[in-house]
Amino acid sequence: MSEVSLDEKVAFLRTPGAYLGAPEAVEAVEAIETHMSWVFLTRRSAYKLKKPIRYDRLDFTTLERRRLCCEEEVRLNRRLAEEIYLGTLPLTREDDGQLAIGGRGRPIDWLVHMRRLPADQMLDAIIERRTVEKSEVEPVARRLADFFATASPVDVSSDALRARFEEGIRVDREELSKPEFGLDRRRVATIAASELALLDEYADLFEARVREGRIVEGHGDLRPEHVCLHPRPVVIDCLEFCRELRELDPVDELAFLALECERLGQTRIGDWFLAAYRERTGDPIPEPLLAFYREYRILRRARIAIWHLRDPSAPGVERYAERARHYIELAQPWTG
Repeated sequence: MSEVSLDEKVAFLRTPGAYLGAPEAVEAVEAIETHMSWVFLTRRSAYKLKKPIRYDRLDFTTLERRRLCCEEEVRLNRRLAEEIYLGTLPLTREDDGQLAIGGRGRPIDWLVHMRRLPADQMLDAIIERRTVEKSEVEPVARRLADFFATASPVDVSSDALRARFEEGIRVDREELSKPEFGLDRRRVATIAASELALLDEYADLFEARVREGRIVEGHGDLRPEHVCLHPRPVVIDCLEFCRELRELDPVDELAFLALECERLGQTRIGDWFLAAYRERTGDPIPEPLLAFYREYRILRRARIAIWHLRDPSAPGVERYAERARHYIELAQPWTG
């Protein structure tokens, strides 16, 4: 049998008839393309198909890799959204040549099967239409705080941790300084210099984080669009394809979430998440450390934004140049 292309798989999964075995009557399917996946939404469910792509630290190019990453996505996300991640399903080619979800034929791909969450109750959507109240955030903030408080420390040295950050800062600075992107190169250099100075001056803080067991296997992509407030407080879509990128300080994750909420226009939300974490763990969160993590995320998110400019086929590519500039404008280099 000839191989089935991604376009053929997407065309099949767009049709209501693909979901004949689903526990619901499917009358319409909404298809959403992301940089790494296609997501197909029915009234009650979501099905994610990974694209056969390869980037740094990410490889979805083989069927086996996609199967393993789908299984990892379910396993890892059940830590903070057990009731949402239902499992994996094969996309099969039957003996008659037809495609099927969960059929008896040969697997040609794999899907992550989830309960569909209400898009209007994700934190980013709520921020965009109204002010978020502290009482709304507290349940999910406590769930995250409990998750971080009970996570097992990972085996990493402070030297290795600082080396990761140093390499990341230098790579981000180099990429963001390229003239083709039109960013303020002097400001980029100032942010990077401040970060490198903090990394050197406060080396003892990073050593203490490791010694105290503060570096854990976390979520890795803690953004408002992955946080659902209602009807249940859950956090979805963790970074499943690279364990090293999940090995981090909870303060790093929360600084990232705070930055993204600030970018959307509500700065207090990040403070509420940090306060819940501080109360649950007793972690004093040194100010230089918090400042470092915030600026590090600014450089990294700006770099990720400009990556999209090199892929004209990526959805919504035109907005990423402005987003990169916005991140750089939000920077507040540490002055001690």
